[in-house]
Amino acid sequence: MSEAQHMLNLAARLASRAAGYVEPNPMVGCVIVKDGRVIGMGHHLVYGGPHAEVNALADCAARGGGEDPRGATVYVTLEPCAHHGKQPPCVDALITAGVARVVCARRDPNPTALGGADRLAAAGIAFEINEESHAAIRLSDPFIKRITTGLPWVIAKWAQTIDGRIATRTGESKWISSEASRRRVHRTRARVDAILTAVGTLLADDPLLTARAGWRRRRTARRVVIDPALEIPDSAGMLRTLDEAPVTIVCADNALRTRQRTVATLTAMGVEVVALGLESGGEDEVGVDATLRYLVSAHNATNVLIEAGPGLLGRLFDADLVDEAHVYIAPMLLADEQAKPAARGRAADKLSDAKRFTLDRTKRIGDDVLAIYRRSSST
Repeated sequence: MSEAQHMLNLAARLASRAAGYVEPNPMVGCVIVKDGRVIGMGHHLVYGGPHAEVNALADCAARGGGEDPRGATVYVTLEPCAHHGKQPPCVDALITAGVARVVCARRDPNPTALGGADRLAAAGIAFEINEESHAAIRLSDPFIKRITTGLPWVIAKWAQTIDGRIATRTGESKWISSEASRRRVHRTRARVDAILTAVGTLLADDPLLTARAGWRRRRTARRVVIDPALEIPDSAGMLRTLDEAPVTIVCADNALRTRQRTVATLTAMGVEVVALGLESGGEDEVGVDATLRYLVSAHNATNVLIEAGPGLLGRLFDADLVDEAHVYIAPMLLADEQAKPAARGRAADKLSDAKRFTLDRTKRIGDDVLAIYRRSSST
């Protein structure tokens, strides 16, 4: 393993500690090396706070006796910014420190942050992109997808039996996964910007979709329900817990016009009601692409977790909108063809019609297995 790959891997591990704290900014880590020694490390800790490069330079100064970064090599997961935002440009701090070389895992496509590499080169600092660290590259995938496409990073989560069923034929699903697995789901909820479900899941299970089980909330996820006809009942748990997390109801244009009293009641409670039109060919469906884009434009969402039934999951997979799948596999088998699958709605006559994913990592949780997949075509 080269020094660049090793240091960028280390920078990625540092940066990942801030998941849920820095969004909508990217997670960024930085390691400063001089004469073969690490003399400073840092990462972006919290949105609005100093960036990774500045924290790494501060770490140089804080080490016993102080470390001089002049002439050092800086390894950073994303190209240093060159603009004034909530913080001054990172390139200015690097130029002032007199570093000799900056190695990045990938460029920053944010149009407001462009120019970091050029500014460094103009100051006589060598700049290069090194793609050896897979961890450092994929670290900023959610940020880069949002900036370049206007869509959030979409994580689909479900629990299933060994034979791929998420509920019995009667709809019973509590509980397929173990308590330990469910605690881990709460940790994920505490780090995303929004949790998306469909009204069918709400009517069947009345989920709260809040982060509980003792997890510290790094973010308070907005709960979003696709409810074309505004069928949400007044007794829904989400409406009783609006003080814990906000709720958005996405309906069809027709419902907004014909159910004005329901809209007024929900709005008075503090619920956001938005109509995003009909999906082509469907009289009772709302566009999932439009919903995701709305969450980015209206609420600056970077990461959206999907907790829904096979219908919504099938639509999201069919539209290639799922970037990551967290599949909790429980040690049970139903062997019932009428039990509910994880996703439905597609017709795939050949294996070549399948949606392709890459296994990213697995983790044993008691007798359950968590398998995390990434869409093969994700940027």
